[in-house]
Amino acid sequence: MGLQVLLAGCGNMGFAMLSGWLESQRLKPSEVAVVEPNDALRARAAATGVAASAEVSAFAGERPRLVLFAVKPQVIRDVAAGYRPFAAGGTTFLSIAAGTPIATFEEVLGAGTPVIRCMPNTPAAIGKGMMVVFSNRHVAPDMADFVHGLLSASGEVADIAEEGLMDAVTAVSGSGPAYVFHFIECLTAAGEKAGLPPETARLLARQTVYGAACLAFESGEEAGRLREQVTSPNGTTAAALSVLMQDGRMERLVTEAVEAARARSVELGK
Repeated sequence: MGLQVLLAGCGNMGFAMLSGWLESQRLKPSEVAVVEPNDALRARAAATGVAASAEVSAFAGERPRLVLFAVKPQVIRDVAAGYRPFAAGGTTFLSIAAGTPIATFEEVLGAGTPVIRCMPNTPAAIGKGMMVVFSNRHVAPDMADFVHGLLSASGEVADIAEEGLMDAVTAVSGSGPAYVFHFIECLTAAGEKAGLPPETARLLARQTVYGAACLAFESGEEAGRLREQVTSPNGTTAAALSVLMQDGRMERLVTEAVEAARARSVELGK
């Protein structure tokens, strides 16, 4: 089928996505090429069997269906400019650069260029990510389906109808893993203060959060219903929840945190 995807940047997230495509057999090594200036990262990509080069010019004669930008936001404009020739050939562009609006790509690549913006999160590195996408009106339905298939190798995929919602996406799922990691830290520390050995407290905290998340995802029940099932009247869980839920304490704190992240995302996108 020829070159399907040209991956620009193969750092941790780019390599995780590449590995997911190949391991899931969504793509064959012959259908992917990588542009990565860093020698070590390029060698790592090449070891998977894909073509890899330090310069995009090495693939000048190709017509990839999709170019995926997996580079840092501060260099995205300069990097994207080198891929403008592919836009003339009908290539669709996908960016996972945080905070970079589609308008930037339309300016650099051309106003009629099909562009998809994606916000992944770090669990995508183990195939458990949340990938949220927004597409401009030039993206064909078959390409949208193709991109969904690729992204699903890294986790769940959801669409949003308004690009402005990306700031909320960033605040909930983009930054969200850090909130959960901090909760694990807090639960571990609380376990230690309650008398548990550090290693035991760490194991209990991690496995409890992991198991609860799996149950929430696989049971099909609403989180509130699952909470009620664990909570016996006047029991230990009820005692703990009376602290966390008093006057909406935890909900208010999380809401304030998400709003702070959303507002900062808006600032960074200006």
